[in-house]
Amino acid sequence: MNADQPNNGTGHPHVSFPTRLIATGFYTGYIPWAPGTFGSLMGVLVYCIPGIEQPGVLLVMIIAGFAVGTFAAGRVAAVEGDLLSRSAEISKGFFQPGSPHAADPSIVVIDEIVGMWIALIWLPKGVSTVALAFVAFRVLDILKPEPAQMMEKLPHGLGIMLDDVIAGIYANLATNVIYYIFNLVFRGT
Repeated sequence: MNADQPNNGTGHPHVSFPTRLIATGFYTGYIPWAPGTFGSLMGVLVYCIPGIEQPGVLLVMIIAGFAVGTFAAGRVAAVEGDLLSRSAEISKGFFQPGSPHAADPSIVVIDEIVGMWIALIWLPKGVSTVALAFVAFRVLDILKPEPAQMMEKLPHGLGIMLDDVIAGIYANLATNVIYYIFNLVFRGT
């Protein structure tokens, strides 16, 4: 029997410890208020490790994080359903009213971690750049501009991960544009 399948002896579904650890971003997803924001902060924290910002290293982490995250997020979502924190419930109700989507429980934050890494790749490592990319990613992850909303509806872990990939790409582009304009206007470069 697979460790991530139902029946842990009690008849209730079970997810293995490593799968839950990955999906919840080392349990940051269990922070009761704004778990997606804390998951994104976990992504920033990992990014701050010296050498991680190297594009080759970060690209491998993004690809591996996406693959493992898709599996882990799908397993946890299959057990937890669409269990949302209060802040996520309010946010979805306000920004995506009546929008049906696949199960994406608030405790799953591996998607925010990978999305944050995408928002940061190929950017110069610095406090202002990281802060700008963080804010851009959080705003775009909440607003879910298309095709992010469409991707979110895909089943299993794929939909959970892909909407944040799109938000990360948009955040990276926005941060690059703002960074370029700032340097052009204030530094003349």
